[in-house]
Amino acid sequence: MTGSGQKGKRGHAVLGRALALVHTGQVRTRSALTAELGVTRTTAGAVVAELEALGLIEVDARPGASEGAGRPSHRIAVHPGGPVVLAAQVHVDGYQVALVGLGGRVVARTADRVVVPAEPDRVIRAAVEAGLALLRDSGRRCAGAGLAVPSAVAEPDGTALNPLHVAWPTGAPVRETMAAEIARAGLPGAAAVANDINLTALAEHRHGAGRGARHLLVVATGHRGVGGALVVDGRLYRGGAGLAMEVGHLTVNPRGRPCHCGGRGCLDVETDPLALLAAAGREPDPDRSPLEQALALLDRENADLAVRAATSAVVDRLGIGLAGLVNVLNPDRVLLGGLHGGLLRAAPRRLPAVVADWSLWGRSGSVPLVAAELEDGSLVGAAELAWQPVLDDPLGTLGR
Repeated sequence: MTGSGQKGKRGHAVLGRALALVHTGQVRTRSALTAELGVTRTTAGAVVAELEALGLIEVDARPGASEGAGRPSHRIAVHPGGPVVLAAQVHVDGYQVALVGLGGRVVARTADRVVVPAEPDRVIRAAVEAGLALLRDSGRRCAGAGLAVPSAVAEPDGTALNPLHVAWPTGAPVRETMAAEIARAGLPGAAAVANDINLTALAEHRHGAGRGARHLLVVATGHRGVGGALVVDGRLYRGGAGLAMEVGHLTVNPRGRPCHCGGRGCLDVETDPLALLAAAGREPDPDRSPLEQALALLDRENADLAVRAATSAVVDRLGIGLAGLVNVLNPDRVLLGGLHGGLLRAAPRRLPAVVADWSLWGRSGSVPLVAAELEDGSLVGAAELAWQPVLDDPLGTLGR
C-alpha cells in the first residue's frame, strides 16, 4: 500500500476507510470489507495485511459465516492488544480518565470521581498524569490524547467560552493547556479538545444508539446543566465558530428558575438533576453526584406522590424543549443521555406524547426517542477525537 504522489495518497485513504469500517463495526469479514471498499480481493487482502502489520486489526484464519454466494470469509476485528488513546473528561465533580482502544473499547480507567482543585491547568495536568500512570501499568502504545470539557469550545482558538458549571474563567485556553501537557508528557499527536455533549454524540453515532442515523440530535444532562449536539451524515455540526447547539438555554418555563446565563426557565435549569431533586422536595447530598441522586429517585419502584409529580413536570418541560428542536432541525432520531435517558425510561409514553403534542407535525411526523447506550459516552467521544488522525491516515500516523 505504499507509494508516491496521488497513488500513495489514495492508498492511505483506502487504509483509513477500511480501518474506520472495522472500528465502527460496519464490517466483520474480509469479503464484507472488499464489497464496502469496492476494490479487488487482492487489494483488500493488501489493505488487511497492512492494518494487521500496524497492530490495528487481527484476522481470524478460521472462516466466518458466508455472506452471500461463495466461500466463507475470514473474520476481521480490531486488535484487542493494539494501541490505545488517552481520553479524559472534566466535569463538575472532578475528572475521569481512560485508555480506549479501537472499537470504542475502554481498556482501563481511573476511579469514577477524582476531585482536584478547579483551576483548568491543574485539572488538565492531573488528568494527563493519571493517564500516564494507566499507560505505564498497561504497557500499551499510545496513539494520541483527547479531552472532553463541560463548555462550548470556540474554534479555532480552543477556548472554553461558557464553563458555567466549573470554576473556570470564561475563555480558558483549554486546548493550549492540553497541548502543553501532552507535549510535556511526551505523548504523540495534537491536542484534541471539544465539548462533552458533542463528544457523547460522536461516540453514540459510531458505537451506540445513534448508529445508522443520518441526522442525529442528542440532548443530555449529566452532573449539572443540559447540552445538545447534532450529527449530520456522520459529522458533528459545530456552527461557524464551534459554538452551535447550546440547547440548554432554550426557554421552556418563562416563570421558572433563574439560569446561570441570565435568563429564566431555561432547559439547563428546568430539566437537569438539581431541577428534579428540587421539584421532588429533596435536598441534594453534597457527598453524592446530583445525577446519581436524581436517577435513584427515578428507580424507586414505589415513588411517593412528590417524586411522581416532579417527574411528570420535568418530563413535560423536556418534551417542550425537544419539540422546539425537532421543529427546527428535523432529525431522524433523538438520543437522550444522562438523566434525560432515565426520564425516557421512566415515562416511555408521556415524553414522546409531549413532544408530539408540541411539535409542528404532531404524531404524523414523530421522531424516535432513544436512550443513550454508552456508559462512558464523553470519554469514548474524547477518544474518537484522538483516534481521528489514525482513522484518516493509519500509515502516516503509526507507520513503521
